[in-house]
Amino acid sequence: MLDAIFWGLIQGLTEFLPISSSGHLVLIPAMLDREGPDLATTAMLHLGTLAAVIVYYRSDIAEMARFDRPARRLLTLIAIGTLPAVVLGLVFKDKIEELVADPSTVAIMLIVTGVILLATGLLRVGDMRVRDIGPLDSLFVGFSQALALIPGISRSGMTMSTGLARGMGKVEAARFAFLLSIPVIAGAGLLEIVDFAGSGESIDNAVWVGVVAAGVSGYFAISILIRLLARIGLAPFGVYCIAAGTLATFLV
Repeated sequence: MLDAIFWGLIQGLTEFLPISSSGHLVLIPAMLDREGPDLATTAMLHLGTLAAVIVYYRSDIAEMARFDRPARRLLTLIAIGTLPAVVLGLVFKDKIEELVADPSTVAIMLIVTGVILLATGLLRVGDMRVRDIGPLDSLFVGFSQALALIPGISRSGMTMSTGLARGMGKVEAARFAFLLSIPVIAGAGLLEIVDFAGSGESIDNAVWVGVVAAGVSGYFAISILIRLLARIGLAPFGVYCIAAGTLATFLV
């Protein structure tokens, strides 16, 4: 049970803070010389983080459910932004799985994430809202989200950085990034559940405790990040990623 809680907390915090959940789930086991979460645990933890973002942005989701003109436009933008990750994820699935088994490369990618986050501090912050962006903006953010298929590259970090580069405000860039994460997290979890179902193994009841831990920590991670963004931006997270990735290169 303690293992499930531990991995749930790691998944929830790192899924939404721009520090790469995939990177941490590879590097922490490698540095501690222990097994990481198994396929069943990983699949179920995605349910927790999915619940977190749905609950946090429940008002936006309720608005989209009305399916009026603004809702259809936002749904279209999310669909456009999701497409690159779906296509590239299917095409490069085997290559991505190979990278998961290479902690040294993951550590380098975490450093790359840190450099990009630091570079966002040089950008002039815009004032565009989600309702102001167009299909091209969404596509750019979508391609940056696809880059996060590489373990160690932060999905939220890349999508928020790209949103800022396209002229969005900090909080609005985060809002669009997290709304865009819903189909990706759901899809990743679904694929893992399908793979697990094919293995014929059963799910330990303790994993559900991890799901709750992932959901609660994920919700607070989003809340904390939104509060901090306006004051400190993404640069401090960049410093963390560079430090963590550098440390990992010496320990893995």
